Amino acid sequence: MKTTSNMDRRDLLKALGICSATGAMGLFGQSRAQGAVGETPNYGRGMAKVTIRDVKAIATAPNRANLVVVKIETSEPGLYGLGCATFTQRAGAVVTAIEKYLKPFCIGKDVDNIEDMWNSFYIDSYWRNGPVLNNAISGMDQALWDIKGKRANMPVYQLLGGRSRFAVPAYAGAGGSTPEEVAEQVQQRMEQGFRYVRMGTSGGGNAQGDFQAAGYGYAGDRYMDIPAYLRTMPKVFETVRKVCGDEIELMHDIHEKIQPMEAITLMNNIAPYRPFFLEDPVSPENMGWFKEIRQSTNVPIAMGELFNNINEFLEPMANRYFDFIRCHISQIGGLTPAMKVARLGEWFGIRTAWHGPADVSPVGHAVHAHIDTAIWNFGVQEIRDFTDAEREVFPGAPTHEKGYIHINENPGIGVDIDEKEAAKYPISYRGYSQIRKADGTIIRP
Repeated sequence: MKTTSNMDRRDLLKALGICSATGAMGLFGQSRAQGAVGETPNYGRGMAKVTIRDVKAIATAPNRANLVVVKIETSEPGLYGLGCATFTQRAGAVVTAIEKYLKPFCIGKDVDNIEDMWNSFYIDSYWRNGPVLNNAISGMDQALWDIKGKRANMPVYQLLGGRSRFAVPAYAGAGGSTPEEVAEQVQQRMEQGFRYVRMGTSGGGNAQGDFQAAGYGYAGDRYMDIPAYLRTMPKVFETVRKVCGDEIELMHDIHEKIQPMEAITLMNNIAPYRPFFLEDPVSPENMGWFKEIRQSTNVPIAMGELFNNINEFLEPMANRYFDFIRCHISQIGGLTPAMKVARLGEWFGIRTAWHGPADVSPVGHAVHAHIDTAIWNFGVQEIRDFTDAEREVFPGAPTHEKGYIHINENPGIGVDIDEKEAAKYPISYRGYSQIRKADGTIIRP
């Protein structure tokens, strides 16, 4: 009985071993064979593989600002995507980066793998970062999201999780040479339906600085009387509150033009008028002041317009140094990194307020609105009126009504480009015009 039992066990184990080996061959041997011939995995069987056939840089200036758009054409006839790559002060350099570096990198690659493509191009130059390459990668990134939305037959916001709001609350600008003129413009914006207004003023300083009279500097340089500015802006807020009441949310962009202690003083002088936020109180060189600023004022702060790398957001957001994410999405690399920054902000109670001036293409403005529609921690969105020429170049551009931005429900980003119309408006050199103190010292933005 003992011998038989041992034999039975040996036979059983032998049989199990044969079955295991057969199973392994069936599972692993067949899998390797399938892999060798490049069989499409299960997750990819719903759609045919689509690759990048060509990449184009389209530069145009239908409203003076230099705009750059990346167009990715694919192996599927008629399928292409558009992405904003606008760095208006160095548009030509971005075009070169797209044509000389992005195009050869992209051709032949699968359009599906956006995250992998982003990270691959991010390190393709070995040294990371910089506004030129960040805008090039932004154009690629947004164009790939546009393609993905078109393939899914969905607007991009649906791919980001669907709607969190019916439309996107926006803010408009109001200015003037006196507080009373600013108040009048704010009233006009309120009549148009805006609930948020960002204010600025050209008053509070002399028309000419001493440096200009002395022949110092360059043609086109501007003068800023900082003490006059610091006296004027609190008066603007006071006047607008008296004229327009408490229902309107008011903002102002300091634009990093003053020193940290001056920023603290200005913010505290404006605090009684309940600003929605004050933007960019100090330059990137003075980020070390943010702890002191935060401890010295209760005014909400928007920050990040001059940030290049998404890692620049990590420490100040983790320390809750500001309240609104105020970055130029193409400057940090597109929709993919912007979503990461937005999601990080949600953990720390920080909302979004993407930079949306004239030097963002209508494609870029639509990307803002898709993100704004989907994320929970949205704050407010800067918007502008597009000219007739811009709408002819960019059919499908976002619209706004009664203070809300609306995007169309077309698949993808929803904005197209008419290349013939775009060619009518060539780009030209455009730098950032210098602002100086009375003695000619350059004021850094």
